[in-house]
Amino acid sequence: MWADLGAGSGTFTRALVELLGPTGRIYAVDRDARAVKNLARWAAREAPNVVAVQADITQPLVLANLADASLNGMLLANVLHYVSDPEAVLRQLGLLLRPGGRVVVIEYDRRAANRWVPYPIPIARLAELFAESGFTAPTITATRPSAFSGELYVAEGERR
Repeated sequence: MWADLGAGSGTFTRALVELLGPTGRIYAVDRDARAVKNLARWAAREAPNVVAVQADITQPLVLANLADASLNGMLLANVLHYVSDPEAVLRQLGLLLRPGGRVVVIEYDRRAANRWVPYPIPIARLAELFAESGFTAPTITATRPSAFSGELYVAEGERR
Protein backbone atom coordinates (compact mmCIF):
# COMPACT_ATOMS: atom_id res chain seq x y z
CA MET A 1 0.00 0.00 0.00
CA TRP A 2 1.30 3.37 -1.08
CA ALA A 3 0.06 6.96 -1.10
CA ASP A 4 0.74 9.52 -3.82
CA LEU A 5 0.40 12.72 -1.80
CA GLY A 6 -0.31 15.76 -3.95
CA ALA A 7 -1.27 13.47 -6.83
CA GLY A 8 -2.56 16.23 -9.11
CA SER A 9 -3.39 14.81 -12.53
CA GLY A 10 -2.05 11.39 -11.53
CA THR A 11 1.23 11.20 -13.43
CA PHE A 12 3.03 9.53 -10.54
CA THR A 13 -0.07 7.58 -9.50
CA ARG A 14 -0.01 5.91 -12.91
CA ALA A 15 3.70 5.13 -12.46
CA LEU A 16 2.96 3.55 -9.06
CA VAL A 17 0.21 1.43 -10.64
CA GLU A 18 2.76 0.12 -13.12
CA LEU A 19 5.37 -0.55 -10.43
CA LEU A 20 3.06 -2.15 -7.85
CA GLY A 21 0.90 -4.12 -10.25
CA PRO A 22 -2.70 -5.22 -9.74
CA THR A 23 -2.26 -6.30 -6.12
CA GLY A 24 -0.93 -2.94 -4.93
CA ARG A 25 -3.31 -0.40 -3.39
CA ILE A 26 -2.63 3.28 -3.97
CA TYR A 27 -4.23 6.28 -2.30
CA ALA A 28 -4.05 9.25 -4.71
CA VAL A 29 -4.47 12.30 -2.48
CA ASP A 30 -4.92 15.89 -3.60
CA ARG A 31 -6.72 18.94 -2.24
CA ASP A 32 -8.06 19.95 -5.67
CA ALA A 33 -11.60 18.56 -6.08
CA ARG A 34 -11.41 18.54 -9.89
CA ALA A 35 -8.14 16.61 -9.92
CA VAL A 36 -9.55 14.05 -7.47
CA LYS A 37 -12.73 13.66 -9.51
CA ASN A 38 -10.68 13.04 -12.68
CA LEU A 39 -8.46 10.54 -10.86
CA ALA A 40 -11.52 8.73 -9.51
CA ARG A 41 -13.00 8.46 -13.03
CA TRP A 42 -9.74 7.13 -14.41
CA ALA A 43 -9.39 4.66 -11.53
CA ALA A 44 -12.93 3.37 -12.03
CA ARG A 45 -12.10 2.61 -15.69
CA GLU A 46 -8.51 1.48 -15.54
CA ALA A 47 -7.11 1.07 -12.03
CA PRO A 48 -9.54 -0.29 -9.43
CA ASN A 49 -6.67 -0.52 -6.94
CA VAL A 50 -6.45 3.30 -6.80
CA VAL A 51 -8.50 5.22 -4.24
CA ALA A 52 -8.83 8.95 -5.02
CA VAL A 53 -9.00 11.09 -1.88
CA GLN A 54 -9.64 14.81 -1.56
CA ALA A 55 -7.64 16.09 1.40
CA ASP A 56 -5.13 18.73 2.42
CA ILE A 57 -1.91 17.00 3.49
CA THR A 58 -1.11 19.85 5.89
CA GLN A 59 -4.06 18.66 8.00
CA PRO A 60 -4.38 15.31 9.80
CA LEU A 61 -5.00 12.75 7.06
CA VAL A 62 -7.42 9.85 7.32
CA LEU A 63 -7.42 7.26 4.56
CA ALA A 64 -10.41 4.90 4.34
CA ASN A 65 -9.76 1.31 5.41
CA LEU A 66 -6.21 2.13 6.48
CA ALA A 67 -5.02 1.60 10.01
CA ASP A 68 -2.27 3.85 11.36
CA ALA A 69 1.21 2.77 10.30
CA SER A 70 -0.04 0.61 7.41
CA LEU A 71 1.44 2.21 4.33
CA ASN A 72 4.50 0.61 2.80
CA GLY A 73 5.43 3.88 1.16
CA MET A 74 4.47 7.39 0.23
CA LEU A 75 5.46 9.64 -2.63
CA LEU A 76 5.59 13.42 -2.44
CA ALA A 77 6.46 14.66 -5.92
CA ASN A 78 6.78 18.45 -6.16
CA VAL A 79 4.61 18.87 -3.06
CA LEU A 80 6.72 19.90 -0.08
CA HIS A 81 7.84 23.14 -1.72
CA TYR A 82 4.27 24.41 -1.20
CA VAL A 83 4.39 23.76 2.56
CA SER A 84 5.74 26.36 4.99
CA ASP A 85 6.47 23.73 7.68
CA PRO A 86 7.58 20.56 5.87
CA GLU A 87 8.96 19.01 9.08
CA ALA A 88 5.52 19.02 10.73
CA VAL A 89 3.82 17.70 7.60
CA LEU A 90 6.35 14.87 7.12
CA ARG A 91 6.19 13.98 10.81
CA GLN A 92 2.37 13.74 10.65
CA LEU A 93 2.36 11.81 7.37
CA GLY A 94 5.02 9.47 8.72
CA LEU A 95 2.47 8.16 11.21
CA LEU A 96 0.72 6.49 8.27
CA LEU A 97 3.87 4.54 7.39
CA ARG A 98 4.81 1.25 8.98
CA PRO A 99 8.26 1.26 10.61
CA GLY A 100 10.74 0.86 7.78
CA GLY A 101 8.18 2.23 5.31
CA ARG A 102 9.64 4.34 2.55
CA VAL A 103 9.17 8.02 1.78
CA VAL A 104 10.13 9.24 -1.70
CA VAL A 105 10.49 12.98 -2.25
CA ILE A 106 10.97 14.77 -5.56
CA GLU A 107 11.95 18.41 -5.15
CA TYR A 108 14.05 21.28 -6.50
CA ASP A 109 17.64 21.99 -5.58
CA ARG A 110 19.35 25.25 -6.43
CA ARG A 111 16.17 27.17 -7.01
CA ALA A 112 15.20 30.48 -5.46
CA ALA A 113 11.79 30.87 -3.86
CA ASN A 114 9.06 32.19 -6.16
CA ARG A 115 5.28 31.86 -6.52
CA TRP A 116 5.60 28.37 -8.10
CA VAL A 117 8.10 27.10 -5.53
CA PRO A 118 7.49 29.25 -2.45
CA TYR A 119 9.46 27.04 -0.03
CA PRO A 120 12.27 25.27 -1.90
CA ILE A 121 14.00 22.38 -0.13
CA PRO A 122 17.63 22.25 -1.20
CA ILE A 123 19.47 18.94 -0.95
CA ALA A 124 21.72 20.50 1.70
CA ARG A 125 18.68 20.85 4.01
CA LEU A 126 17.18 17.42 3.33
CA ALA A 127 19.13 15.39 5.92
CA GLU A 128 18.02 17.72 8.70
CA LEU A 129 14.41 17.69 7.42
CA PHE A 130 14.31 13.88 7.35
CA ALA A 131 15.93 13.56 10.79
CA GLU A 132 13.53 16.06 12.38
CA SER A 133 10.57 14.26 10.78
CA GLY A 134 11.42 10.75 11.98
CA PHE A 135 13.09 9.32 8.87
CA THR A 136 16.50 7.83 8.22
CA ALA A 137 19.10 9.85 6.39
CA PRO A 138 17.97 10.41 2.81
CA THR A 139 19.56 8.77 -0.18
CA ILE A 140 19.60 10.86 -3.36
CA THR A 141 18.72 8.42 -6.12
CA ALA A 142 18.58 10.78 -9.10
CA THR A 143 19.10 14.39 -10.18
CA ARG A 144 18.47 16.21 -13.42
CA PRO A 145 18.33 19.79 -14.64
CA SER A 146 14.88 21.33 -14.46
CA ALA A 147 13.40 22.97 -17.53
CA PHE A 148 12.15 25.67 -15.15
CA SER A 149 15.45 26.54 -13.41
CA GLY A 150 17.57 24.76 -10.88
CA GLU A 151 17.80 21.02 -10.57
CA LEU A 152 15.32 18.31 -9.60
CA TYR A 153 16.27 15.51 -7.25
CA VAL A 154 14.72 12.27 -6.05
CA ALA A 155 15.43 11.25 -2.47
CA GLU A 156 14.25 8.38 -0.34
CA GLY A 157 14.36 7.46 3.31
CA GLU A 158 12.65 5.12 5.74
CA ARG A 159 10.51 5.70 8.80
CA ARG A 160 12.54 5.03 11.93
